[in-house]
Amino acid sequence: MDQPTLNFAVVGCGRIAQRHAGHIASFGRLVATCDVDRQRARQLAEPFSAQDYHSLDAMLKSEANIDVVSICSPNGLHAAHAIATLGAGKHVVCEKPMALTAADCGDMIQAAERANRRLFVVKQNRFNPPVAAVKEALLQDKLGRIYSAQLNCFWNRNQDYYQESWKGTLDMDGGCLFTQFSHFIDLLYWMVGDVDRVYAFADNFAHKQSVDFEDCGVVALRFRNGALGTIHFTVNSHRQNMEGSLTLFGERGTVKIGGQYLNELEYQDINGYEIPSLPSGNAPNRYGHYQGSMSNHDLVYANVVDVLTRDGVIAANAYEGLKTVEIIESIYSTIRWKPTPNPSQSETYSSVTA
Repeated sequence: MDQPTLNFAVVGCGRIAQRHAGHIASFGRLVATCDVDRQRARQLAEPFSAQDYHSLDAMLKSEANIDVVSICSPNGLHAAHAIATLGAGKHVVCEKPMALTAADCGDMIQAAERANRRLFVVKQNRFNPPVAAVKEALLQDKLGRIYSAQLNCFWNRNQDYYQESWKGTLDMDGGCLFTQFSHFIDLLYWMVGDVDRVYAFADNFAHKQSVDFEDCGVVALRFRNGALGTIHFTVNSHRQNMEGSLTLFGERGTVKIGGQYLNELEYQDINGYEIPSLPSGNAPNRYGHYQGSMSNHDLVYANVVDVLTRDGVIAANAYEGLKTVEIIESIYSTIRWKPTPNPSQSETYSSVTA
């Protein structure tokens, strides 16, 4: 028996929304778009014969037959847009990050529970072939206890990226770890576990005129299972993205997922086990002169349809989205901590228990 076709709407019609719209057309029907810039909403809607709206409230009160709303608006609006959509009885697909505070994530989860609707969080890097393969090795306990992990996020975002945009603003963007690297933080949590303690330093060297926050940082972590970890992140890689990598050191093996966006299995040495050759996977999301993570939104939407029409298992649940935000908040609470002025003070770091 044929499954029902789901009707989707998109809120926020910027670059990533175009990626969503294309995949929605493969798995369902795009019936509505919404943006405060009505022209952008109209341009996204036209190829799909969808209706365009200038506000979320107008769209939700319209007669459009919407089953699922994809939230592609600025980071700082995710919570408000998701809560309003869930309250109107629609399922939600939320782009990363889920929100800019763990408290907002909790409110989103409660709204989904009250409405008895699903809240999907986009975590497309989990579908990268080497990421999925290493996760399977961990589930089979092939590496044994994880001793430590190293996450490197070396990308480029030049001044043009931030011009005339919400990106770079503290209230709408939130910081590099939210906009550029929340997928990376998610994988650290997914692979190793929750974080117990954080120490961090950060600075803004090259983006003082365009960014309200850091453009690079270094972080030391202790996980609740006792493992140690480090994160080195920057958007100052000269002219282009350099590396997105995660290395795990375990009692029975070492693996490194690398490439520019966690797209290559660069190293493996595991006792009695070998990850076989892997497919190349999808290309990265490309946005003019820069690129983002691997484009696996087709797999995200395949999972949405599977869950909503065939009782499938959700690939990334809202609680996991909350944990990613909680870890980033813990890191930023140390980076943005201001010590009491004291010329004799030699300790220049701070710590937090997540």
